[in-house]
Amino acid sequence: MRTEATGGSGGSGHDLRHHGDAEVRDDGAALVDLAVNVRADTPPAWLREEIAGSLSSLAAYPDGRAARAAVAARHGLPVERVLLTAGAAEAFVLLARALKVRRPVVVHPQFTEPEAALRDAGHTVDRVLLREADGFRLDPAAVPEDADLVVIGNPTNPTSVLHPAEAVVRLARPGRTLVVDEAFMDAVPGEREALAGRTGVPGLVVLRSLTKTWGLAGLRIGYVLAAPEVIAELERAQPLWPVSTPALAAARACVAPRALAEAGHAAHRIAGDRAHLVAGLAAFAARGVRVVGAAQGPFVLVRMPGAAGVRRRLRELGYAVRRGDTFPGLGDEWVRIAVRDRATVNGFLRALSSALDPPAHPPVPPG
Repeated sequence: MRTEATGGSGGSGHDLRHHGDAEVRDDGAALVDLAVNVRADTPPAWLREEIAGSLSSLAAYPDGRAARAAVAARHGLPVERVLLTAGAAEAFVLLARALKVRRPVVVHPQFTEPEAALRDAGHTVDRVLLREADGFRLDPAAVPEDADLVVIGNPTNPTSVLHPAEAVVRLARPGRTLVVDEAFMDAVPGEREALAGRTGVPGLVVLRSLTKTWGLAGLRIGYVLAAPEVIAELERAQPLWPVSTPALAAARACVAPRALAEAGHAAHRIAGDRAHLVAGLAAFAARGVRVVGAAQGPFVLVRMPGAAGVRRRLRELGYAVRRGDTFPGLGDEWVRIAVRDRATVNGFLRALSSALDPPAHPPVPPG
């Protein structure tokens, strides 16, 4: 585990703005998508109906009060501790622009948008790089004591590691803002290790996304949970009417009891499908394939020799996976694979078996 610094808006050695959707744009649109971490077959019909029902109100400016109250009630918090955002990505931009920090630290490998937003706002960002040898698990002592902003994902994208809540809490201290990205926490059965709703942790800011479990990446809806003074500061940096009326309707629907029950069932189903994927990948261990252990998110991180070539051959066979070398702390032997249903996984595993074997070179004719 080590710490390194990056400049403001200069190069960092990684393409921080590369995300999984790049794998399925343009010529990748027809591929089976195991690159994007949005749950397949979403949004469900009832949610599409809720969103469609809001379209008759588009002439009016968005009013987020009911959605904000619904999110607050879902986490047992007063509304003053909730800010609705156009996805979690907007929240990272608001944090980078609104908070006055001297030494921000991002714990990697993780979602790269927090660091990109901080650098775009002119900050020099320190990285704490978790090690493969440690299973990419958090060591709170590795974070510099004078860091006044720390960002960590839980469960972490792309490692799929779920850090113990108390280990994450050990990062908190007076004078420090601790940002925990829980975008994938609702895919964890029982949301164990969640910090959303906790009010006794100093400087805690929790981000949630409704786009992953509910298939709303094109609608952009998420929220921030934090102390009222932090919420007020972020809200001042936010443009007017940042969340559209359809997105507000989706927010209300996705935190209702019916939706929470459905998300809970989906989390258990994802866990079973993930176990099936991991078992299938384990069959390739003799060919150098290794899955990061104890995956808990709706994706797995995999190391394999010649990953760039394997990714290319998988595309030729009709499957897209997410390259791993754009994540600080990872190299070109890594890929991230989204969890899908068992039939899709079985087809992918057959394709992977072929993709792991480079095509034989034709014999060179005698000279």
